[in-house]
Amino acid sequence: MLSFAAYKNGGPADRANLSGAYLVGSDDVALRAEITFKGGIIHCKKRPPGPSGLCLLYEVDGAGEFLLETVRLMEREKPYVLTIELARGRLLRLSQKIEDWGLVDYEGTEPLIERIREAKELLIKALQANSAAEAAAIGDKALSEAVRVSEDLTQFHAEVFFERRKATGGFPRQLLGCSVDLEKPTDEAQKRITGAFDYITVPTTWRDIEPSEQTFNWKPLDAWVELLNKQRIPIKGSALLSFRETNIPDWLYIWEHDFDTIRDLAFDHVRRVVNRYGQYVQIWDVISGIHATNCFTFNFEQLMELTRMAAALVKQVAPRSIAIVDLVAPWGEYYARNQRTIPPLLYADMAVQSGVNFDAFGLQFHFGPSVDGMFVRDMFQVSSIIDSFAKLGKPLHITGVQVPSGVKATTDASQTKRPMDGGSWHRPWDEQTQAEWLEEFYQIALSKPFVEAVSWHGLADHKGHAVAHGGLLSSGFAPKAAYEKLAELRSSLRPGKKAGEGRPSP
Repeated sequence: MLSFAAYKNGGPADRANLSGAYLVGSDDVALRAEITFKGGIIHCKKRPPGPSGLCLLYEVDGAGEFLLETVRLMEREKPYVLTIELARGRLLRLSQKIEDWGLVDYEGTEPLIERIREAKELLIKALQANSAAEAAAIGDKALSEAVRVSEDLTQFHAEVFFERRKATGGFPRQLLGCSVDLEKPTDEAQKRITGAFDYITVPTTWRDIEPSEQTFNWKPLDAWVELLNKQRIPIKGSALLSFRETNIPDWLYIWEHDFDTIRDLAFDHVRRVVNRYGQYVQIWDVISGIHATNCFTFNFEQLMELTRMAAALVKQVAPRSIAIVDLVAPWGEYYARNQRTIPPLLYADMAVQSGVNFDAFGLQFHFGPSVDGMFVRDMFQVSSIIDSFAKLGKPLHITGVQVPSGVKATTDASQTKRPMDGGSWHRPWDEQTQAEWLEEFYQIALSKPFVEAVSWHGLADHKGHAVAHGGLLSSGFAPKAAYEKLAELRSSLRPGKKAGEGRPSP
């Protein structure tokens, strides 16, 4: 059995946060396992043979609380020391990325390389300690330094390549976007949109459009399309097909065991929407997240057939539009709980290899809630996972990114508020932390030459959002610090440009 000894304040820990914990194999694919904690030991019982690593929510001094991975380890009777293996895992990944990023002997990295060396020396001291408790304490220091320097190195790399891309004019015209909810556009919303974004994403979800079979509700979507078209703001539609429960109309469950019928109904829905709005919408998320969320439990071949059908239909009806295959939960931890799903990179690779007719991949980052795919990751991990999509040979759109600006309410009478329980970044979430996170994330994403667009998920706070308080505006449309930060970024990239400027004709 694979096990890890957890220590706190010089003795065995009395608790471990196993929310979201999972095992990951040598191929970086999540593994099914039973993970428990007892007597200061984390026990990991798995079926697949071979080395594996533990990924769990861990608080790092000075960096925040987020999911971290150990190195890949073989099973043994004696428990591994958790902090040592977490530190070893980060330092190993860091060494690999220094080479991948071409930062070996790069001018300006000398102080960072020295800090990495110091973290490695701390790890060696931990391995030489006289007791497991002492080793854990030193390992914790090594981990803290390794995590902090990896984020600093990530920021250094992003700044260099962001400025290089900026200097060469390498940014597309429709670069920075934001999604809106279907409520009627208010004057306040219009005011905040105008001049703030290169494009706007409107929801084209099946549940909203066809709440009852053959009964269509076009008015909310028509209102947004009319408004944006009048203001010459480019429009993106998302997501034409998604098999999340919140996106599927209730009446469709009548056919949940009849794939052929659902496929035909999905075909009609996609064709209907694209026919109606194709002359106004330039970009479509043709299918989103079916590799991770599949309420009808379709098999692999059926999911790929739906992907191929939706993409081909969009390209047929609106050949000039950009068709995106959208992915969620990019680390694929959901696969450890449900192996009827598909690991994200496997699904993406199959979409390419099987000849699906689409233009770009989409990728979503939502952090804050205690939900698979939404546990917080640090910027080193974010940058690394974006890099992993470069080898697929398709442009990448960040189709939805969102973190909270504060705490969320609870119905527990003993407390009125509690922190987002899926982790934190540097400190508990507040408006300033959200703004700082946005600035760093956008610089990292836009430093990658294959990333063509980034869209924030949610113009304003909305009760239907998975990430509470995740909007750029309050529920009353007052701008948050993150909105101002994004406006500053856009202004620096588009001096004097207004929303919709340079929009191609339908």
